[in-house]
Order: sequence, then C-alpha cells, then structure tokens
Amino acid sequence: MKTSHQDAADYSRSPSPTPSVEIPAECAGWRLDAALAKLFPEHSRSRLQAWLKAGLIRLDGGQAEPKRKVYGGERIDFDPGAAVTCPRSGIPGMQGASAPTLADAAEDIALNVVFEDEQLIVIDKPAGLVVHPGNGNASGTLMNALLHHEPQLAGIPRAGIVHRLDKDTSGLLVVAKTLTAQTDLVRQMQARSVKRHYLALALGTVERDGTVDAPLGRHAVQRTKMAIMRAGGKEARTHYAVLERFAKATLLECRLETGRTHQIRVHLASIKHPLAGDPAYGKAKSGDARLDAFPRQALHAWRLALVHPATGAEMAWESPLPADFAQLLEELRHE
Repeated sequence: MKTSHQDAADYSRSPSPTPSVEIPAECAGWRLDAALAKLFPEHSRSRLQAWLKAGLIRLDGGQAEPKRKVYGGERIDFDPGAAVTCPRSGIPGMQGASAPTLADAAEDIALNVVFEDEQLIVIDKPAGLVVHPGNGNASGTLMNALLHHEPQLAGIPRAGIVHRLDKDTSGLLVVAKTLTAQTDLVRQMQARSVKRHYLALALGTVERDGTVDAPLGRHAVQRTKMAIMRAGGKEARTHYAVLERFAKATLLECRLETGRTHQIRVHLASIKHPLAGDPAYGKAKSGDARLDAFPRQALHAWRLALVHPATGAEMAWESPLPADFAQLLEELRHE
C-alpha cells in the first residue's frame, strides 16, 4: 500500500448511535428530509428518506413523510437496534420478501485483500470473478465472497460495493464496511475525486496521448453492450497515455474521469484501437496470433487512490499485472 491522498435507498438496519436530537430553529420551513440531511451529512438523503418511510426515524415520537415541513424544536428519534426487511435483497434480479437475505448468500471464496481497516476493504479482483450476482451468475461472485469474509456487510447496501469491474477485468476496487463510509465513497465517486488508473493493451499503433470524450448508453439492439450515444447518453471521458508500443499493439495507461459501464472498452474501440482479447468490442483481428488468442480483454485496474472516509488521509494502492497479462507483454517484447 502507498499512502499519499447510486447511493441506494436499500437498507438493512439503523446505524445511528444517536438516539435523539432536536431540529434547530435555522431549519424552520424546511422539508424534514432536508433537515435530516443537514443534521446527518454522513448519510445520503435517499438513505434518510428510506429510513423515514420504514419508521426507523421518528418525528416527535411518530412516523412522518420526508416532505413534511418542520419548524424547529421537533425531536428526532432513531431506533438503532431495529431490524428492517429490505425491499430488495441487494441481489440484482431478486425481488420480494421471499428473496434470500444478503447474509444467506455468503460463500467461502478466497479474496486477495490488499488493505482492510474498520472502514474499508480494498480487493485485488482476479479476472473471471463477477462482482454482483445477476442473470447467469446467481452465486460465486465477489459479493458472495465478501459476505463470508465480513458478515457485517449484510447490513450494507450491495455489501458495501461502491464501484465494479467487468468480470474479465482484473485489479483494484474498494468496498465500504460501514454506511457512513459507503456514503462518503459514493460522494467521492460523484465528485470524481477517486482516481482509477488502468493498464490497457490496445490493438494497433496509438500515435499519441489523448482523451475520448463521448457519452455512453445501452446499445439499442444488443442490450448487454454499451455504445456511444451523442443524444441521450451519459457523460463519459477517458484519458489515455502511451506507455509502450509493439508491432501490433500499444500498451496504454487509461485514467477514468467518469466510470460508465464498459467505458474504456467502448472508447478505445471507437478510435479504432479495441482492447486485445475483447470479445464484445474487439472483433477485428490483429494479425498476431498471441494477441488474437488472448482469452479476455487485456485490461487491469492497477492503481486506486481516494480519501479515507474517517481519517481524511489520502491513500493509494497499486496492483501488479496478473500473470496472463504480464506474460503476453513479455512475449511481445521479445519480437
């Protein structure tokens, strides 16, 4: 480790150690949820609204709607020990009260933990490991492994996962161990202060450093893919720098300014330099059998930097290239 510097409305149990607080006079005329957001900035507004609706936060001893106006002096009560049935299990695609809880989904799967304290876990994810359960991957995921590694994550939306990597992308991602840490990390993501750097092996010769600034959205026909959408797409920006050139490929360092699904893969393909081994966006053959036979997209999240939610310290971690990626580069260097 090197040290330098959508939130969901899902919930499982109240986290607050503060049983009672009074709304200050300066909040007079505000909506209740807005007043709560001021009083408890460590939690997102959507989470506070969910706790209100569930009755975990009470106004003068009774339940209240988030939009209710307050006038100052009202008493806010939390019920820290109350367990609540989550409206979603936290597992995509599974709805209703009959769905298994997160705690039921724990699986003994080995994890490469590069850092852990009371607030965070930083994982070095191998290629081939799915982050969240979903269609075709109901188990055997990073989420299942995390719930076995740290059972308290069953009380955190999405088991504390605040960003993801594609199944066949390797490298670093951060997991929050508390609700306040999760909210803080989500806000850092939204502020684009979390730094995520990737090593990417792109086909062809990339002549110079550059930036791809092109909005992304779901492909109109192939719904498992993403595509550049000039109208209606979400803002997406990828910066790339040339690190090393080979006869048929270029090693790039990519830095995400935004974090859209498949962002680097789509952006590099859009400039005619798809990732080696990319089954979805790299159909063109390079003419080099080693590149064309690489079994996954050659993409590795090698550096992660953020501000620690509790201490405010700037922290950064780096991950070495996995063996398959490193071996491919060595073979290309020996031409």
